[in-house]
Amino acid sequence: MPSGGETGRVTAGRLAWLDALRGLGAMAVFGEHMIPWVVPSVRSYQFSLGIYGVLVFFLVSGYIIPTSLRRHDDPGAFWIGRLSRLYPLYLAVCALVLAVAPWVPPRPTVVADPSAVPAHATMLLDVLGVGGLADTMWTLSYEMVFYLLVTALYVVPSRAGRSYRAPAVPLALGAVAAGLLLAGPPLSGTWLPWVAGAVFAAGLACLVAGRYTVAAAGALGLTALGLLVLSSRVPWFGLAVVAVMFAGTAIRRWEDGEGTLWPVAATAALVVLAPVTAVQVGWWWVRPDVWILTIALAAATFAGGMALRGRRLPRALVWLGAVSYSVYLLHHPLLKYFVELTGDLRAAPLHIQLTMAALFTTAVLLAATVTHRLVERPGQALGRRLIARRRATRPAPSEPATETA
Repeated sequence: MPSGGETGRVTAGRLAWLDALRGLGAMAVFGEHMIPWVVPSVRSYQFSLGIYGVLVFFLVSGYIIPTSLRRHDDPGAFWIGRLSRLYPLYLAVCALVLAVAPWVPPRPTVVADPSAVPAHATMLLDVLGVGGLADTMWTLSYEMVFYLLVTALYVVPSRAGRSYRAPAVPLALGAVAAGLLLAGPPLSGTWLPWVAGAVFAAGLACLVAGRYTVAAAGALGLTALGLLVLSSRVPWFGLAVVAVMFAGTAIRRWEDGEGTLWPVAATAALVVLAPVTAVQVGWWWVRPDVWILTIALAAATFAGGMALRGRRLPRALVWLGAVSYSVYLLHHPLLKYFVELTGDLRAAPLHIQLTMAALFTTAVLLAATVTHRLVERPGQALGRRLIARRRATRPAPSEPATETA
């Protein structure tokens, strides 16, 4: 769930490596979806290209999002930034899929029920057991859970005079326990999205208004944690990926001299173990050898990015990170439309498949460039204006964040 950053002052500075990692992650997920339909002969089953890309994204989010909140020192401003960053493109993709639905129906997992509206409105799709209009939207559920937990863990302890800690290890332990004990989500029903939507709307309204912030942050955090454990489509997996995000947070705290790396190592070991004894498995990518290699590659990629963070990176890779959110959300619907036009390419000659793959990649990158410029950047600019107006009327106690995600 990518939560990409701005270009300009960020990518030109020491955080360009994060955009580079986002670009790699987006293209990995893109490849995971395109290859089986266009060039199936080159697909590897030794590791999961898609899960690799998602884990890289989650490590990036874990590394930078809590720092952004701490530097804002204003949960309302933080959420204005998040909403203006995520929702314009998200809503545009939802509108696209619905507009084309009479000709290319959404996925079968998208149920025609009114409860899908609050599920999509909150982005909490996967933790509510609701299929997203675009396949990749499931990861945004865990990004949103992470934001809500980070907000609660920051606001409540800080108001009580305690420092914030990243709960990576408890979440990873929870993933192992959920794998052992849960064969599926204990809670389900069309009522869940409505309840979650009401808590989400009321809680964020309080945070943005600056009223009852501790109660609102606490309610949002508890709701997010409850949904993660009790109603995620695959509870052990949901806990594991959120633990990975908090491992990214622990890495940042270690880098800032505020902690050690043992939580990262412990979390990695527990996340590797989680599916081994889980009763809710069955996908090829959670076979122990595939799962371990996928996690190791994601970790190595993040470590490599950190090692290169002081060096000048290729502009093309940094640019790819800037448009990564558009690539991530657009490519799956566009792939469906592409295959509708070309027909099934899986039995076509290799040179035809490679040509079509190049054409589709070019089309997606061009579309992502357009939506980044016309949808994402105006949304980000609106968020910055709203935050600036907010600070002008109620100055924050600390300097504005210079790191965005």
